[in-house]
Amino acid sequence: MRRGFTLIELLVVNAIIAILVGLLLPAVQNAREAARRTQCRNNLKQIGLAMHNYHTSHNTFPPGYVSGAAYPATTNGWSWCAMLLPSLDQGNLYDTINMRLPVEDPANLPAATNSIPVFLCPSDQIGAGTFQITDAVGNVVIPAAAPMSYAATVGDDNSEADGMTGNGSFYRNSKTRIADIVDGTSMTVFAGDRDWGHSNGAWVGAPNNAQLRAGPLNPWQFATANSPVLILAHNNWINIRTDSDGGLDDFSSLHPGGVQLLFADGSVRFIASITTDGPLRLAFWAMGTRAGREVVQGLE
Repeated sequence: MRRGFTLIELLVVNAIIAILVGLLLPAVQNAREAARRTQCRNNLKQIGLAMHNYHTSHNTFPPGYVSGAAYPATTNGWSWCAMLLPSLDQGNLYDTINMRLPVEDPANLPAATNSIPVFLCPSDQIGAGTFQITDAVGNVVIPAAAPMSYAATVGDDNSEADGMTGNGSFYRNSKTRIADIVDGTSMTVFAGDRDWGHSNGAWVGAPNNAQLRAGPLNPWQFATANSPVLILAHNNWINIRTDSDGGLDDFSSLHPGGVQLLFADGSVRFIASITTDGPLRLAFWAMGTRAGREVVQGLE
C-alpha cells in the first residue's frame, strides 16, 4: 500500500523550508552588497588613476568644471568627468565633444546620453536609461543625460559647490596640483559616493541655469539644495537620508552604513555614517580641504 504525506507532515516541511529561506536570504543579500561595494571601490580606483594620469599630462588635476562665463553662469560647464574620458577608455566619446561649446549645445547633446559604467555605483538606484535636466521652473536644459553616482569634493562646508573657488581640490576652473595638497594626499578626499536617486547627477557637468533636483526614486526633498553644479559635493555629511540638515551637495550612499571615498593618493576607504555634530563631523570636514592643516582623528 502506497503511503502519502499527511497534512501535518507537509506543513512541517513547509515551515522548515521557510526557516531555511529566511536564514539564507540575508546571507545572499550581504554577499551581493559585498560584491557591489567591491565594484564601487574599483570604479573609484579607476577614477583616481585617471586623475593622476591627467596630472601627469597637464601638471594639474582636472578642474571641477570649466566656465568662461561671468559668474554665476556656468557655461561652458564641462566637468572633471568629461576631462577624464580619454584615461577611462572613452577616447572615442571624448573626440565627439566640442568643449568650446556649452554642455547643453545641441551639437553636444548626443554625447551627454552615453552611459559610462565606471561612473555608476552598482548599489545606486539609477533607473533605466537617461533623464531630463531642467531649470528651476521646469524648462528642459538637457533632454537626455546619462547619470552619475559620484561627486568630487569642492571642500568643507565653507565652500559652495556653485561658488567661484573652494578650499578642496575641485571647483570652478580649479587647477590643483599635488604640491597644493599640503594636508597630505592620504588625508585629502578627492571624490566619493553621492547616490543618484537623491541628486540626479550627470557626468557631463554643469549646464547653465540647471539645478540639482531630488529624484523620483527618493522620498527626501531639500528645498534649499539648488546648486547648478551636478558633479561637485561638500565634504559635509555622510548619509544625508538620516540628516535633517543634509543637502543634495553632500556625500551620500546606498551602501549600508556609510560611503566610499577616493583620496588624493589613489586609495579608497569606506567611511561610516556621520549624522550628528561633533569631532567626527569636524574630522570629516578636514578631509575635504587641501591645505587646512587640520589634524584628522577618529574616522574609520
